[in-house]
Amino acid sequence: MIGRWLFTLCWTLALVFLALPIIIVVALSFSSASYLTFPPPAFGVRWYRAYLSSREWLDSTWLSIAVASSVVVIATTLGTLAALGLRHLTGAVRTAIGALILSPLIVPGIVVAIGIYYVFATFRLVSTALGLVLAHTCLAVPFVVTSVSVSLAGLDRRLEQAALSLGATPTGTFRQITLPLIVPGVLVGALFAFVTSFDELIVTLFLSGSGAITLPRRMWDDLRFAIDPTIAAVSTLTIALSAALLLGAHVLRQRQA
Repeated sequence: MIGRWLFTLCWTLALVFLALPIIIVVALSFSSASYLTFPPPAFGVRWYRAYLSSREWLDSTWLSIAVASSVVVIATTLGTLAALGLRHLTGAVRTAIGALILSPLIVPGIVVAIGIYYVFATFRLVSTALGLVLAHTCLAVPFVVTSVSVSLAGLDRRLEQAALSLGATPTGTFRQITLPLIVPGVLVGALFAFVTSFDELIVTLFLSGSGAITLPRRMWDDLRFAIDPTIAAVSTLTIALSAALLLGAHVLRQRQA
């Protein structure tokens, strides 16, 4: 009985420790003060109005959404094809190619950022939206591959074999049998790709320059030079968006299960 109470106390304290910074940020976003102070002297939506009326913040937001949306399309397509390809490989070849695809998740972010920067600088892709899309796609593809691979692992191959034995073409089998069954995994991968791109900062710091400033980069600059309470409102909206997307991914996973 005592052990159960201790376990409950430990995970409750851990949950509070993780959630407390988010709660503080949300409270600060509704502060009426002209600077970051906690607890807020009064509450209001002053800083949300400041965000919605700021051309710089909105431009960065729309750029982040545009880049993330492009990454979703490219990364989901490439990641799904890669997962399908890995499914038909075996042995050391599959292990080597799988490790190569997942390497952006293993290698430290700063190392990835430096490598991408030097390559993209050669092709003049630094400080461009196209450069951000390509770089974020490299980071997002592993999430799609992982999600789709999990869906494929739970797929009964006898269904595909039955369709082929009944005269269906490989393309028709994929379109009518395989794809509908792995759609939840594909959608989960797409959601993670969007979140990965939308929240990416390290690679963006190297590539954005002065011509492609995303929302995380704008928040970073604001923290360094201004510390405007508007950043609390922006952070709250970003947290809400990420939480909604992750909740959607969870629902899709439950539906697939």
